[in-house]
Amino acid sequence: MPMVIMGHVIGPFGVHGWIKVLPYTEYADGLMEYPSWWLSKENSEWQEVQVVAGYSNGNALNAQLKEYTDRTQALKLKGMQIAIPRDQLPALPEEGECGYYWSDLIGTDVFNLNNENLGKVAGLFETGANDVLRVQSIDKEKKEILIPFIEQVIVKVDLKLSRIIVDWGIDY
Repeated sequence: MPMVIMGHVIGPFGVHGWIKVLPYTEYADGLMEYPSWWLSKENSEWQEVQVVAGYSNGNALNAQLKEYTDRTQALKLKGMQIAIPRDQLPALPEEGECGYYWSDLIGTDVFNLNNENLGKVAGLFETGANDVLRVQSIDKEKKEILIPFIEQVIVKVDLKLSRIIVDWGIDY
């Protein structure tokens, strides 16, 4: 069953087994639409867990899972990926505005119009005005490049080649 990674566990929250999650969804509480999550370390075997409760906490999400009742148990989940089976996600449009999920873009190579490799997509976030790509540069400094995810800048998204072409200079 193909999984779509929707976030990861930052660590425990409180003493009653709650966890703090960094979601890769458009809205911080988007993961709360799913009663079950699947957890895994680095795409190894997926384990299904039941979500009991949760709420947004800034850009993060605090959640309680049925199977975890204390901080020690929750600590074991730190760093785990959270996924949802692709067939449980809403259908994407065939053509037009957006034929992919944000999580599909994580790890994609970003090149500019001069075919210079700017790095890999580390994440996205919303600013209110527009979405922004967080690109981890490939240079020694591993600096983060922020690129507006708008029509004037994003030339092409090619998930088959795992590549995004942007109208963006290497020195911006």
